[in-house]
Amino acid sequence: MLRVVTRLRVPLRAVVADLPPYVPGVRVPVGAAAFKLSSNENPFPPLPSVIATIVDGAADVNRYPDMHATELTAAIADSLGVEPECVVTGCGSVAVLGHVLAAVIEPGDEVVFGWRSFEAYPIAVALAGAIAVRVPVPDDGRLDLVAMAAAVTARTRVVLVCTPNNPTGPAVRSAELETFLAAVPGDVLVVIDEAYIEFVRDPEVPDGVAVLAAHPNVVVLRTFSKAYGLAGLRVGFAVARPRLARGIRSASTPFGVSHLAQLAAVASLRAKDELLVRVDAIVVERARLLAALREQGWVIPDSEANFVWLPLGERAAAFGAASARAGVLVRAFAGDGVRVSVGETEATDALLKLTADWRATAR
Repeated sequence: MLRVVTRLRVPLRAVVADLPPYVPGVRVPVGAAAFKLSSNENPFPPLPSVIATIVDGAADVNRYPDMHATELTAAIADSLGVEPECVVTGCGSVAVLGHVLAAVIEPGDEVVFGWRSFEAYPIAVALAGAIAVRVPVPDDGRLDLVAMAAAVTARTRVVLVCTPNNPTGPAVRSAELETFLAAVPGDVLVVIDEAYIEFVRDPEVPDGVAVLAAHPNVVVLRTFSKAYGLAGLRVGFAVARPRLARGIRSASTPFGVSHLAQLAAVASLRAKDELLVRVDAIVVERARLLAALREQGWVIPDSEANFVWLPLGERAAAFGAASARAGVLVRAFAGDGVRVSVGETEATDALLKLTADWRATAR
């Protein structure tokens, strides 16, 4: 007779049970009217030519996509001046980061990153079986690369450099990055996360792909979600030396980029000049927002991204609630600050009224 063993429930991995939740930007409630400045989205819809490509491609969604995203990979490589074998695509740069870590991490390895930085980092690191080493980001919002280099030990396998840093906004400059790379051992992978690179206007900020050309232990992450306005289709990619790229590709999810996403990304690259005019408009609006906030008396970091950071500390959650009541949805990080995406002109005006009233009340 078989013995029946009764168990109450299927256990989860301990690391999964302890994962910090990824908190998405607040969405506009159905039927409500509000400006959504909580997710760093491009306020402009895709170009008509891109929408037409998506519509035309919808007839083929009964077929699997090109697993290797051949046309898209070639188009990205051509736009960056690298070989296609150096490009690995994926379902957004978050997924690509997971594939990068899966390709190089052994259980118990350490991953160094600034904090606060992109909130997906602790989740991706934990799922890879690594130990997160968080290096505090100073009040100026800039990554402390000196401290991050000092945090590297014999157990360190990866360092994550988010530039511009999400959610604080400043970008790493060439001199400090070169000093940092010189201090990091050559067998430690440095991931330069450039999700917002198209919004950078500081001439001292390097292009990660150019840095990669001189440093074989560098991988660059980029995305079509922000500047290209394809957040809903999830397309990201890594650029790496061929050997590393092959490893990342091997660790990637098969068919990870949908057919429509591939078509839209290729169409967006073809219309890059037209799209970058929109990016310029966002940069102009960012400058207006920063200047107005400082005129109101806010002390905030410079931003090279499509968002600004309000270092409100313990008052962050209260500001987030007040902004929601005012019809402006922002991203509050409890205990740290509030990130506000750059949106439409009307959204900036509404936010500035809120921030002026907040400062008047806080006095």
